[in-house]
Amino acid sequence: MEYKVLTENDIQFFQELIGEDNVLLSDFEVYASDATEHLQFFPDLVLKPNSTQQISEIVKHCNQELLPITPRSGGTGLAGGALPIKGGVVISLEKLNRIIEIDEKNFQITAESGVINYNLQLKLSEQNLLFPPAPSSWQSSFIGGNIATNAGGPKAVKYGVTANYVLNLEVVLPDGEIIWTGANTLKNSTGLNLTQLFVGSEGTLGIITKAVLKVIP
Repeated sequence: MEYKVLTENDIQFFQELIGEDNVLLSDFEVYASDATEHLQFFPDLVLKPNSTQQISEIVKHCNQELLPITPRSGGTGLAGGALPIKGGVVISLEKLNRIIEIDEKNFQITAESGVINYNLQLKLSEQNLLFPPAPSSWQSSFIGGNIATNAGGPKAVKYGVTANYVLNLEVVLPDGEIIWTGANTLKNSTGLNLTQLFVGSEGTLGIITKAVLKVIP
């Protein structure tokens, strides 16, 4: 596929959609690399939306205009998933950092994908709850990135990896459509297991914006 070049009309569209302060036109160094060794690819633009709907509108526009997109979580990955190798638009999820609900009765938590693993653990500890997956980057990595890489960590030997704790995902598809992949239940047989399809997909199938996670005492 031959991508198009970013234009002033594209920049104006993004600025009107999410505000000028959330559209970075320079100083891309942080967003040009992740924890993958010695690799750096500069995007043409960095966007910081703060809602799923904004991400949907961004993706719709980029899909229509053939602009490459790279979703970015905390930038701690070692597999190059956050590297904008085609330039284009980096969509940073850093502002989707809200913990929406802690359901103590059903041992579930709903959080946006930009919540830092460490902050999630602190909040859960107040309720004597635990989300076991804690990779070595847990103090700065985002939950969305943990899901996208199926992160594990030292507790994985006893408790399993991230995939074992993901119940449902809100995802923005490449055409901008917003879907939930499953249901907030341990058992769901109403169709294909889309939830686990997105776990470990490194942002190649869609952009994870919210997650319903299983927690334990």
